[in-house]
Parts: sequence; structure tokens; C-alpha cells
Amino acid sequence: MTTKEIRDAIKYWEATAERDYDTMLGLFKIKRFPESLFFGHIVLEKTLKAHVVQNTNEQPPYTHDLLRLVKLAKTIHNKEELELLKIINVFNLRARYPEQKSKLYKICTEKYTKDKLEKITKLYKSLCQN
Repeated sequence: MTTKEIRDAIKYWEATAERDYDTMLGLFKIKRFPESLFFGHIVLEKTLKAHVVQNTNEQPPYTHDLLRLVKLAKTIHNKEELELLKIINVFNLRARYPEQKSKLYKICTEKYTKDKLEKITKLYKSLCQN
């Protein structure tokens, strides 16, 4: 990738993550808790993809696995944050089958979602500062 392509790719991932962050918060306000957590996953995924580009000078892989992206980006080494990413990976509604969605919907209470969104926000802001 050229320097311009790298800069443009990073800008793209950061801008779309910021837009999705606003969507995440909006969905929480209207009590769409599972969908809000799904967007929380997307926010971190896109932010990590910006880090992958920045640290490898290559396009990120076509994956939604946050742990794989962290390994490529080499940005998070904190065990607590890695554990959080394991949990957030579940919010990727790749599991579009009714029984899996039903399980997710049951755990996504307002309190649970608020707690996870606060952690997602903290991690997102930390990644943005790097």
C-alpha cells in the first residue's frame, strides 16, 4: 500500500467506526439492546482494522473476529481487555439462527447492555487515543 492508501484506509475505518458508535448509542436509547451491542462489536472491529492498517501497512482481513484483529494490530495486551473482546465477539450477530438470537436477546437486559456499552466505550476511546 502507498502512504496515501494507508492514510485513506485508516481514515475510512475511523470515520465509519465513529458513525457506528453514534448508532450504537442511539439504539440503546430506543431500547434495542441486542442491536446496540451488535454495533458495539462493529465499532471495535472497525477501530481495530484501522490499527491493523496502521501497524502492518496492509488491508485488514475479511474477519469479524476481534481477537484475530488484536493479534494483527498488536494493540491490546491487557488480559482484562482480551477477556472483554471474547464476550463482545458473541455480539456479532453472525449467529442469525433463531435459537442463537433468542439466547442473545435473553441476556441483553438494559443493565447488562449498559454495562457492556460502558466497557466498549472505554476501550474504543482508548484505542482512538493510540
